[in-house]
Amino acid sequence: MEPVLISTQRNAHRKFGKKTLALTSASALLLLAGCTSTTAAVTVGKNSTSVARVQETVTNILNARKGVDTTGMNLLTGSALATSQAQFFLISQLLADEGKSIGITVTPAEAITEKNAAIKQVGGEAALPKALVGANIDAKNLDLYFTSVLYSQRLIAAIEKSGMSAANAPAALTVAISEIANKEGIQVNPRYGKWDSKTATLVAADTTSGAVKTK
Repeated sequence: MEPVLISTQRNAHRKFGKKTLALTSASALLLLAGCTSTTAAVTVGKNSTSVARVQETVTNILNARKGVDTTGMNLLTGSALATSQAQFFLISQLLADEGKSIGITVTPAEAITEKNAAIKQVGGEAALPKALVGANIDAKNLDLYFTSVLYSQRLIAAIEKSGMSAANAPAALTVAISEIANKEGIQVNPRYGKWDSKTATLVAADTTSGAVKTK
């Protein structure tokens, strides 16, 4: 998921687009698998996100685009959009699990405070729909999004506090999240793609039913 959680994500008041890139880059942490239930899009340990929820997110994003001027925006479409949203849920779970494993938590109130600051930064509620469309974020997932932003910031801070340099902390977080991913076990429905270690991204959907499990 560049190294994971690049420095743009450390500022709580940066624009949605930059934070989205940081979270998306965190996909480098994952060793993905298929052979999941056809109703599950992604599974981390015992926690699953359903295909229905991913599809609802995609539908909401597409519907939101109809209400704003998208001229000049770099918008994901088709399977790329679906994969990005499945990846979002997967990364959010991994960040939370890694945080909790070392005593880091994020409360709903903290996520709301972070969200409100970002809304103000992009120009207020009136400007929010366009900002979300440009960042390929479903408004329904905004609290989860900022929960993940806070987890990533706090994990980076914890790594730096342990003596790691700011320059190397993101790479160290990648290793830590990869380890917890292997420990818990990850499964990804093949329709959402496969892991490409060369580009550190999910690539075109695997139409076969084959998969390699992480646990």
